[in-house]
Amino acid sequence: MQTAGLALHTDKYQINMMYAHWVNRSHQQKAVFEAYFRKLPFGNGYAVFAGLERIVHYIANLRFTDEDIKYLSEQEENYDSAFLEELKQFRFCGNLYSMKEGALVFPNEPLVRVEGTIMEAQLVETALLNFMNFQTLIATKASRVKQVAGKDILLEFGTRRAQEADAAVWGARAAYIAGFDATSNMLAGQKFGIPTKGTHAHSWVQSFPSEQEAFDTYARVMPDDVTLLVDTFDTLKSGVPHAIETAKKLEAQGKKMSAIRLDSGDLAYLSIKAREMLDNAGLPYVKIVASNDLDENTILNLKAQGARIDTWGVGTQLITAADQPALGGVYKLVEREVKGEMIPTIKISGNPEKVSTPGKKDVYRIVDRVSGKATADYMAFPEEEKPRDGLRLKLFNPQHPYLHKYVKNYDAIPMLQEVFKQGLQKYTLPSLDEIRQYHREQMELFWPEYLRKLNPEIYRINMSEKAWELKQKLMAEYLQVEE
Repeated sequence: MQTAGLALHTDKYQINMMYAHWVNRSHQQKAVFEAYFRKLPFGNGYAVFAGLERIVHYIANLRFTDEDIKYLSEQEENYDSAFLEELKQFRFCGNLYSMKEGALVFPNEPLVRVEGTIMEAQLVETALLNFMNFQTLIATKASRVKQVAGKDILLEFGTRRAQEADAAVWGARAAYIAGFDATSNMLAGQKFGIPTKGTHAHSWVQSFPSEQEAFDTYARVMPDDVTLLVDTFDTLKSGVPHAIETAKKLEAQGKKMSAIRLDSGDLAYLSIKAREMLDNAGLPYVKIVASNDLDENTILNLKAQGARIDTWGVGTQLITAADQPALGGVYKLVEREVKGEMIPTIKISGNPEKVSTPGKKDVYRIVDRVSGKATADYMAFPEEEKPRDGLRLKLFNPQHPYLHKYVKNYDAIPMLQEVFKQGLQKYTLPSLDEIRQYHREQMELFWPEYLRKLNPEIYRINMSEKAWELKQKLMAEYLQVEE
């Protein structure tokens, strides 16, 4: 969970490149990098950007400690002591622009832009991608679950299966951004103010002479928030009947039991039968919670089978993003300083999807004023005339430029926010509730066909004609040199 002391949270080749630039005396040259991903995870129609808060804390606290310098001095590269002395004074003094957390984001558009010396911009790459890739992936997975669950309550239960403590805590936060209602992780609750929820384990029941005594004891200790796990022995023959008896005892005290929890077996069948039993016992207010390796696919199927589940505890499949455990975000150089002038640069690849778009770019979300829905995202160079209502805007498919249209009656929402300017933080981090609200507003901007779980419509990412022409020009120049 630490954010300070992460200067060495980087790949060794970053330090080696920094050193090589230092020896070459090119380390103060300016550079611009953009972080983005090329392909949406899970076959989804969108991703949910997350990780900015940790990036901000990382950048603001980026320092090399004496222990870091000592460790670097022991490396086989035998770095010059003058270089290590310079690292002692290192501070991030560049600019950073970013999408807001909770934003819906799409392939090949910059999510984060870093402007600074080549040395500082290179150093922050690994940590920035680490934070962005993981949290964006989990927030996107959580949003898929939320889309299927609708208004049902969602609980994040992934801590014990997460890839260590940081993943558990920041993953819980990412899930909360995307619409989960609470977490089982107490540290995430303390650190971020996320509501916490929990019941009891099977071991609680096993530690008493009888299931009934276990339930009654638990209800006596916490009578105002009783959820009982009913599948330790036999759900329908033992667990639910005993839970009903405990609920009746609570009613006699003027209390109401909150829920029962199902954690194994045929959740659709068991929830239907348990609902019947609870209703027949005059307990329609007692909810049913389900857990057990749930994800958006399982929840969708259970709903299709008529499951009577009110609250879903989602753990392993969410916190590990089990069906796609990495986002694959990249960090590419788009401009560099040459003789005092910033020159766009491109990365060419034998894989067409890996060819980068040169030049630093702003991103605008084009929203139709009549429908109130997003039409496309539009990338343009900062020096270009900004898209605005009244300025006819050409939107064309970069892969198929003959597919185009013009729009007029629109709002162009700038998506990249200034976060750091010359090393000083300019962006006030919003509260988690504000981020959740922003995410809900973002979801409302999009037609359902872009948000659906299966075969979503492709949301178009367009670029200005200047940006497209520059890319074609640099590609042609490179290929001509190669010939």
